[in-house]
Amino acid sequence: MSLVTFIIPVRHQDNARDWGLLKANLTQTVASISNQTNGDWQGIIVANEGADLPDLPAGFSVVRVTFPPNVLHEIDKANVEDVYDAFRADKGRRVLMGMLAARDSGFFMIVDDDDFVSARIVEHVAENRGANGWTIDKGYIWDDGGKILLGYDDFSHLCGTSLIIRAALYGLPERFEDASLDWIKSMLGSHVRIADILANNGTPLAPLPFRGAVYRVGHAGSHSKAPSLLVKYFLSWEALKRPRRLLRNMGKLRLVDDGARREFFGQPA
Repeated sequence: MSLVTFIIPVRHQDNARDWGLLKANLTQTVASISNQTNGDWQGIIVANEGADLPDLPAGFSVVRVTFPPNVLHEIDKANVEDVYDAFRADKGRRVLMGMLAARDSGFFMIVDDDDFVSARIVEHVAENRGANGWTIDKGYIWDDGGKILLGYDDFSHLCGTSLIIRAALYGLPERFEDASLDWIKSMLGSHVRIADILANNGTPLAPLPFRGAVYRVGHAGSHSKAPSLLVKYFLSWEALKRPRRLLRNMGKLRLVDDGARREFFGQPA
């Protein structure tokens, strides 16, 4: 049994704009996870049968599924709420299959296939084994390939890679077939609903006391279509007409230096 299991749900290959780019991003994401300072973890990638995955480092395994493509995976092709609902169902089913394969884990962290996590995550969990879990309220936004990180202080409402939760609090079913679709969408497919649900159940999550993840934006394979941080937070009319906020954002910039590469990107100094 691992203390922390990182679960990466990968969309159906027919839903990917550029599978080669997805593989390249996934390679970077697993390198980030593999750089944990505490080795009591495992990683599970959930992908469809036939999906070509990159070579994976030690500690990772693959759960293969046969779920069909999500027909509502593009935001501009249907009602936005219908798209989000279909996304939650598709992601949640994949996450559930990964969790059932590692149900004896102490904690779960769901990681999007193009994001990065702090190398200190498992160490922090090991030092606080009795906790319910954490929300990553403070993280970074990173333009794909860029040289700066922007600190973001409402991270858990922006990025899906933002929750570390005690496995027992999910109330996993014995079998995949025993889970209701509503439960799958709320508990596993949505990163903004579960914290409130757990709080209402008397098991609130605590804020992680450091910036715990990096949200990659501005790349062609993103289905969220998140814009470049440079454009959105510094060059857009919305940013320029609020000079105080612009200055605050400038104060939250950090270079992608050796320390950042070691902590988030799985790279040596």
